[in-house]
Amino acid sequence: MTEPIPLRLFNSLTRAVEPFTPVHPGEARVYSCGPTVYNYQHIGNMRAYVFADTLGRTLAFKGYALRHVINITDVGHLTSDADEGDDKMERAAANLGKTAWDIAAFYTGEFKRDLKWLNVRDPYRWTVATDYVPQMIEAARAIAADHCYELDSGLYFDVSTVADYGRLARATTDEGEGRIEEVEGKRHAADFAIWRKTPAGETRQMEWDSPWGRGAPGWHLECSVMSKAKLGLPFDIHTGGIDHREIHHPNEIAQNQAIQGFDHDHGTLDCAQNSGARIWMHNNFLIDRGGKMSKSAGEFLRLQLLVDRGYHPLAYRLMCLQAHYRSELEFSWDNLGAALTRLKRMVMAVAPLRDIATADAVTHPKLASLLASFDAAVSDDLNTAVALTVLDEAVAMKKVSVEEKRALIERMDAVLGFGLLALSRTDLRLRPITATIAETEIETALAQRREARAARDFAESDAIRDSLNASGIEVMDGDPLGWEWKLD
Repeated sequence: MTEPIPLRLFNSLTRAVEPFTPVHPGEARVYSCGPTVYNYQHIGNMRAYVFADTLGRTLAFKGYALRHVINITDVGHLTSDADEGDDKMERAAANLGKTAWDIAAFYTGEFKRDLKWLNVRDPYRWTVATDYVPQMIEAARAIAADHCYELDSGLYFDVSTVADYGRLARATTDEGEGRIEEVEGKRHAADFAIWRKTPAGETRQMEWDSPWGRGAPGWHLECSVMSKAKLGLPFDIHTGGIDHREIHHPNEIAQNQAIQGFDHDHGTLDCAQNSGARIWMHNNFLIDRGGKMSKSAGEFLRLQLLVDRGYHPLAYRLMCLQAHYRSELEFSWDNLGAALTRLKRMVMAVAPLRDIATADAVTHPKLASLLASFDAAVSDDLNTAVALTVLDEAVAMKKVSVEEKRALIERMDAVLGFGLLALSRTDLRLRPITATIAETEIETALAQRREARAARDFAESDAIRDSLNASGIEVMDGDPLGWEWKLD
């Protein structure tokens, strides 16, 4: 019997690949920074949840009981990651003439719909920031004397009171990371608000009484409090986009150090041992050369746009998994189209297995070898690009037990998250929003065209093809996948 392959993950805090050793044996506790629900999420945001879902699926594949928490930020996140600008929720509510609560409810629903489109599983727990404000006030009260000071604008965390502040971001100067703006009275440029007072003469929709005046919690405090409430400190893994590595997560770590206790003899706490999570993981950016990734640009790329253009959302999931999560990934319509074609090939290849019973185990030497290769790939810091090539090999494998082959594909697919055995060609063929012809009309026209070609009436055949082209239908004669047409 072969030795189990240990799971190894890249820890952003140490900048090294490390073996995964859970805090609680047999269990994996994971916290993922969720969205600020003031707008739709762009597809770059969604890469973070494909990554976190793949991590969770891999942990389950490795035999761990998964406790995954994702938060919903409905208060506290300003229009920058530092301490200036309006609260994103308050601004969205004012712009749209709705309550902040209505804004949060609507965009939370849209976000969760996008997750379902991408086959991202629901977490063990959702946490909503406004549900935890009393706990946030208590956490701030507990650390205020040793770690904080008060200004007219709020309660600020003094980063000099903890060890190695900014280690995660590799910040080495007092000024810290470049996006932090000056706030009058701050002791250090990197100090950050954990409670923001409502300015005199203003009333906000989301505000609470506190020892420091009426106001709202800081964005950074929310995650420290909610992760501790649901997972305890320390927990195993904290995930997020690489943009969080520079400000948000270093501030979380500083709070976690303070929350876990202050060493009066030495004055500081070790960052690595008291960061809250044992391992910090970050997915890299999705790059769009067309410049429509940022929500601040107005119109931006979101999953609905891909669907409107006729691309199944799982093609985007596949595109993400074709690159390592720590690599930049360039978005283009050609790349998305290539991913859709690869997904179609998989779906067609596994179609004969749908009605086959699943074997209890994978014992055939060739199939068992593929399972070991797949395990090695995902255990190597989630190397999904290699894992996908192993899946391709499994799908193409012939002269083996079909029951075992199905069992093997099910196990691999449970990690990669496509639901291959439930997908059909029809599922993957989405009509662009601009399409003006019904699918039944297309199929009728193609049947007439086949009859014309069989009768060698090529003029009629060409006329039907040209008519379809005029309606936005590309006829795909000789397509090796056997797909007769696509909406262009």
